[in-house]
Amino acid sequence: MQNDNLKSYLHLHVIVFIWGFTAVLGKLISLEALDLVWYRMFFAALIMVAVILITKEKIKVPIHVLAGFIASGIIIALHWLTFYQAIKVSNVSITLACLSTGAFFASILEPIFYKRKVIWYEVLFGLIVIFGLGIIFKVETQYTAGIYLAVTSAFLSALFSVINGKYAKEYNPNVISIYELSSGVIFISIYLFFAGSFTPAFFALSINDILWLLILSSICTAYAFSASIKVMKFLSPFTVMLTINLEPIYGIVLVLLIFPENEKMSPMFYLGALIILATVIANGIMKSRKKNSNNLKISL
Repeated sequence: MQNDNLKSYLHLHVIVFIWGFTAVLGKLISLEALDLVWYRMFFAALIMVAVILITKEKIKVPIHVLAGFIASGIIIALHWLTFYQAIKVSNVSITLACLSTGAFFASILEPIFYKRKVIWYEVLFGLIVIFGLGIIFKVETQYTAGIYLAVTSAFLSALFSVINGKYAKEYNPNVISIYELSSGVIFISIYLFFAGSFTPAFFALSINDILWLLILSSICTAYAFSASIKVMKFLSPFTVMLTINLEPIYGIVLVLLIFPENEKMSPMFYLGALIILATVIANGIMKSRKKNSNNLKISL
């Protein structure tokens, strides 16, 4: 079991690195955020359908579980929508730094969903995270809309992780993925249909956009999405959310290498981002020590 946990933790880091690259792809793809998310989920859902057909896995689940999968699919669709819209109206660095607040939201949501007590240092760390965000707000006023969208995206990501953490322990990752991705596609399709957005121009994609979308939907979505659910069987939602918060580090490093001129920020921005990331890491260390202490008491 311990080896499974270690493998899952290392696997999660690979997944998070891949997710860090999705921000770069969001900048490379010329589509609007809503169109981009639709194509991402549509292609990924098709890939998962193929996987299910090949593996011949049973996908029947109880109605109440199906309802939960549908809700989760809508949540992840909204997370990606706000994520890419934040990139479009600000930049990758702002979006990824604000996405780090996801662990703070997870620490609030976990007691609600898992019926545990609120821990005092999580409240303290939450206030420090808000302070770090305040610095970013103050020095990057031109990106206010992007910051709001990115923080909303972080909340939705945390909500998705907490909800899926419960399902991941009982159901096959591929089954969860196909329902959630399909639900997200249907949800966005309904909006696009009534908005009259399914026009010939919507389906007229450039070769570059098709290439990036295929990478985004296959490696960064179908594979990473299913794999991330699988590791939730061995890791807590908080550990998952904490590791996901390394995505800004991977993503910002990648984007500085690929877009050095467009992604240079002020020193105060990096100070605010560092405060948020350091707080998230400190929170993880505190949780790890508390868990080890509790295990020691049990063994005694």
